[in-house]
Amino acid sequence: MTTVRREAFIFPLNTVLFPGGVLPLKVFEQRYLEMTKTCLRDNAPFGVCLIREGHEVGAPAVPADVGCLATISDWDMPQIGLFQLVTRGTERFRIIRARVARNGLMSADIELFPAEPPGQIDPSCMDVLKLIIERAGPEHFPSPVKLDDAAWVAYRLAEILPIDMTARQQLLELRDAAERFARLRRVLTAQGLLGQI
Repeated sequence: MTTVRREAFIFPLNTVLFPGGVLPLKVFEQRYLEMTKTCLRDNAPFGVCLIREGHEVGAPAVPADVGCLATISDWDMPQIGLFQLVTRGTERFRIIRARVARNGLMSADIELFPAEPPGQIDPSCMDVLKLIIERAGPEHFPSPVKLDDAAWVAYRLAEILPIDMTARQQLLELRDAAERFARLRRVLTAQGLLGQI
C-alpha cells in the first residue's frame, strides 16, 4: 500500500476534526488569514490538529501528531480582517516534520493515512446514532447520512458523545474499526445510553 506524502498548513485548535465532519471557524489572526487566502487561491486543504500544549491565539501551539485535513466548503468575509469559514474533514494524516514561519504560521510534511477498509458496524452504536439523528433531525449532521459506513457511524458518535478531547483524539488515531466501536460502546454504557434503545 503506497503512502502519500504532501505538505500542508497546520491549524492547531482545541477540537478534534473527523473525516466527514463539519467545522465552522472564525479566522482573525493574521497568520491564519494568510493561510485561508492561500488555501482559497490554491483550492488546497489545511490540517486541523488538537492542541497538545499552548493556546489557539498567540504563540504557536504544539499540535498532536495526528490530525485531519479540512477543505473550505463555504466562506464569507463580513468585515476586513475576519473570515467566517465552513470546513469539512477529509483525510487523516500524521505530521512527519513541522516548521514555523516567522509570522507564527505552521506548515508540515504530512503522511496521509491509507483509506480505511470497510468495517463491521456495531449494531448498538448504529441504533444509538439513528435515534439521535431522528431526535435532532438529519439537518444537524453532515450529509449524506451514511449509516451503512462503519467509519462514518463511529466518527459521528465520537463527535457528539460527551467525551473529552483526549479520548476523541485517540478515536481519531485508531486504525481498527472494531477497537473504535469497542471504545464507543464503553462510553455509551457508562452514559446509560444503550439502555434507551
